[in-house]
Amino acid sequence: MKKLLTTLCLLFLALTAVAKESNYLLSTPNTTLCLSAEVGKPLYFRYYGTKADSDDIFSSHRAMKWQAFRSFGTHCSDYHAVLVKHADGDNATNLVVEAVERKTENGLDCLAFTLKDIAHPTFKVVVHYDAYTDCDVMKLWAEYINEGKKPVYLQKYMSMCLPVKSQDCMLFHIDGFHGNENNENYEKLGEGIKILSTQDGGRPSVHHNASFMLGTDGHLSETEGNVIAGSLAWTGNFHIEFVNNRISGNPIQIFAGINPTGADYTLDGKKSLVTPQFILTYSTKGKGQATRNLHYWARHHHILQGTHTREILLNSWEGVRQDITQDGMNDMMSDFARLGGEMFVMDDGWFGNKYIRDNSDKGGLGDWQVCKQKLPLGIGKLVEYASSKGLKFGIWIEPEMVNTYSELYEKHPDWVLRHEAFEPTYGRGKTQMLLDMTNPEVQDFVFGVVDNLMKENPGIEYIKWDHNMCMFNAQSQYLPKSKQSNLYVDHHLGLQKTLKRIRTAYPTLKIQLCASGGYRMNYGYLPYFQELWTSDQTDALHRIYIQWGALNFYPANILAAHVCSTQNKYTQRRVPVKFRFDVASMCRLGMEMVPAQLTEAEQEYATRAIEAYKSLRPTIQQGDLYKLVSPYEGNRDWCSLMYVEPDKSRAVAFVYRMVFTRQMPDRIIKFQGLDPNRKYLLREAAPEVKDKPMALDGKIVSGRYLMEEGVVIPELTKKSSRRTPYNDIRDMNDFRSHIIELIAQ
Repeated sequence: MKKLLTTLCLLFLALTAVAKESNYLLSTPNTTLCLSAEVGKPLYFRYYGTKADSDDIFSSHRAMKWQAFRSFGTHCSDYHAVLVKHADGDNATNLVVEAVERKTENGLDCLAFTLKDIAHPTFKVVVHYDAYTDCDVMKLWAEYINEGKKPVYLQKYMSMCLPVKSQDCMLFHIDGFHGNENNENYEKLGEGIKILSTQDGGRPSVHHNASFMLGTDGHLSETEGNVIAGSLAWTGNFHIEFVNNRISGNPIQIFAGINPTGADYTLDGKKSLVTPQFILTYSTKGKGQATRNLHYWARHHHILQGTHTREILLNSWEGVRQDITQDGMNDMMSDFARLGGEMFVMDDGWFGNKYIRDNSDKGGLGDWQVCKQKLPLGIGKLVEYASSKGLKFGIWIEPEMVNTYSELYEKHPDWVLRHEAFEPTYGRGKTQMLLDMTNPEVQDFVFGVVDNLMKENPGIEYIKWDHNMCMFNAQSQYLPKSKQSNLYVDHHLGLQKTLKRIRTAYPTLKIQLCASGGYRMNYGYLPYFQELWTSDQTDALHRIYIQWGALNFYPANILAAHVCSTQNKYTQRRVPVKFRFDVASMCRLGMEMVPAQLTEAEQEYATRAIEAYKSLRPTIQQGDLYKLVSPYEGNRDWCSLMYVEPDKSRAVAFVYRMVFTRQMPDRIIKFQGLDPNRKYLLREAAPEVKDKPMALDGKIVSGRYLMEEGVVIPELTKKSSRRTPYNDIRDMNDFRSHIIELIAQ
């Protein structure tokens, strides 16, 4: 009885606590978010910014009072996060607080506000706010619940809404296209609406990435100013909307969630839909600190094996394309092992018997059996040979795809996405089609592609998972007619279900995510994949910009960066081998070539560069990133960035000269992130000529001086006076680079 009375008292206190308006503060080590709730009233957003208590927020007049999750039905003239059509045809919804739950679990402080519709109380939205206790990141998302018997039709169902109390904001985001991904963009957030979105269907980063930074002081700097940064973790079409009605004095509103275009979602009775998580961080020290916040969170809390270092690998694609042979693969592995490599990956061209991929992409997808004509000894013998050379072995697949010239398509034409009344639109090779991941049989098949490979070849340790097609044909042959608009969501829920199943069966198998390069660069995939293929563009000059843009939101250890052949396959540009290695070493180093085609001198340098990267790898892949000089700024002739160990005991800096002009002025590098009270020994890693490093090599300088005064690299502004066997290239002076290791003394 005593326990019962205690429980009833606690329940009464919990109910009365929210019976009147209460403020709820959620904090990370350096930031705070505040909301207020009262039963029967809307949920209100009050504050997001630097860490504060209630007195700070409300006494300073920094608090706002803006409906946190506005629905269409009240304030209809404004923009909203929710638009619903109810079973009776009513499309008006008025969401008010029903309950508040707070709990702490897995290093998270979690707040959940249950909102119910006044007119249709069986329709509810639970709005979630989670704060990490060890880093300045929060997660926001919503769950849409239909407790009734009849369906509810979701027409706009955002994950979050964030009002910003500023009338002068600068927006930063990255965009691009195949071979030119992740370009940096800055723009004033003027009056009206700015939308970042994709409608590709299968790949969320086509043209736009689902990430942004917002400078709330009217500008964006790498080192100064207040910055809100966010990224929507979703595997499909996304929608991020910035609404600026500053003339009316309203706060800027940010909405993020699944793109509702063509995706009205039928939510059946007694069902719910959980929306993607929006990753949120705040910095008072410019873009750079926002980037470091995201990187730390990603490595420690989100990316599969995010704190593990990644192997140096050779991928066969650019070297031989689909010309796969048993002896050819063995030769590549043997040559790569001599250079110090760690992993070999056999790319497209190894599968299919009735429809052989003989230097063609028109057939074979879906027939994931080894091609006996090309590999008569099988994959197992390749795995054995790799092991004998001290290498791990990986393989390429594209399991969500099928060619019309395939045994799979002949057997299961009903498994593809296509409209019964239209001539289908094809992808790569004009025969490629997308499998329907809403279909449980297709989910079993895709799981089986990985499962069968691993069971038949247990030595495989790495998979490159590709995806080279849009969702051109937006109709499922599995879903009923009444739910075709669920396709854009249910397709990805089916994919995620399959990926979870693969990860349960093979939790440590390394899988790289590729999609015509970087078209699937999104945190929605990274609980299932260890790394991303950053771009098909491997030209070193282009890669500086592509990798620079990606690093704003994604850490170096998951960005695959490969050294191409002397003359790039895409641009035909010829770049010195040192510059190519130094650019690829900025992220996860790999190679994309036939090693035997390197000259003897190039092979000697490649061996030294790989050895140096192995030593520097822990700092590069797990250190804090500081961008020193942007390739987008100034004369755009050089750039520099660095990684610093968390304890500041070691750092690695990269310096690149992209263009040479006569009488270039000295380029001063001011380092960041060092300990001002310690001295640092400077060493050049893998200098161009062995035992002839740069002038700074061996110098010892205080951290304070390195950060406040900086250093000059004389070699950066001079024309090369020496020629080596591997840099006798006409435009060699345009491409100079140095990697500097800084070791605390």
